[in-house]
Amino acid sequence: MRRSASILAAIAAVALALAPALADARPGGGSSSGSRGSRTYSAPPPTNTAPGQARSFDRTTTQPGQPGVGQPGVAQPRPPIGQPNPAGGFFSRNPMMAGLMGGLLGAGLFGLLAGHGLFGGMAGIMSILGLLLQVALIAGLVFLLVRLIRGRSAAQPAIAGGVPPGAMARQMGGGPDRPMGGGASAAAGGALARGAGRPQAEFPLDAADFEAFERLLKEVNEAWSRRDLGTLRRIATPEMADYFAQDLSDLEARGWRNETRDVRLEQGDMAEAWREGAREWATVAMRFSMVDVTRRIADGVVVEGDPDRRTESTELWTFVRPQGGQWTLSAIQQTG
Repeated sequence: MRRSASILAAIAAVALALAPALADARPGGGSSSGSRGSRTYSAPPPTNTAPGQARSFDRTTTQPGQPGVGQPGVAQPRPPIGQPNPAGGFFSRNPMMAGLMGGLLGAGLFGLLAGHGLFGGMAGIMSILGLLLQVALIAGLVFLLVRLIRGRSAAQPAIAGGVPPGAMARQMGGGPDRPMGGGASAAAGGALARGAGRPQAEFPLDAADFEAFERLLKEVNEAWSRRDLGTLRRIATPEMADYFAQDLSDLEARGWRNETRDVRLEQGDMAEAWREGAREWATVAMRFSMVDVTRRIADGVVVEGDPDRRTESTELWTFVRPQGGQWTLSAIQQTG
């Protein structure tokens, strides 16, 4: 009985430690990756869709003070999927909890090696369950505290370029002062909408541009789910394609594959659009829903996610094109 309780407690502790890492298996890995040209190291303006300040890049080939165009270079490595992500998992953003879980696991392993059981100083399964309950309560309190602090910060976001928090997308096919009706735009065929604000736009965008952004959101996720690197290299910059290849390789090394199916754009607006030489850039905030599951390659068993439940995410995607050319994905940036 004591041996079984020790094994169950070990499995529960390891599951708690690994759960946040599995949730980062979707495209972009839950981190901020890529390049925004000369604006890589400046935050995009907040929008209605993404009112908080965007996270800085965890991986980018652009050096400070250099424009960068998403070409291959020496990228900042991302920890393999399934390991703590500096911008992602709960434990990586909360060193106290990481230390606590590490100490518990270390103590348990030491107890097993010493012949005293996983938690030698504890009497029976009730003591072990009580400990796990205390750990869960502490984790919950820390999580609530972090959410409270972030909520207060989001109420007064740092505004880049003087754009107010209510800034919305540029009107598709119209001037900056002609408002568009609330909700999704029929002309755009999706949920990329515009309000009454004035976004930062140095060149006009029309309905076809916004349709391209929504289409690329879906194409990237579809190619990711198929593990289709050929398509990813066609619709993304070489830098982003290299990150996708790295993340897919990390998943495969652990015997996993991630699927993001039935992607649906729920709301979106433009943060800014600008020119650098012969290139045009656009950063768009997008809130989208999808079915996100991670499976074992060997037998297809789900190890994370629910194939019958939709999840939602909000990210900032940056696109780049030569003037008159096709848009390609240049960066995925996390919000909050």
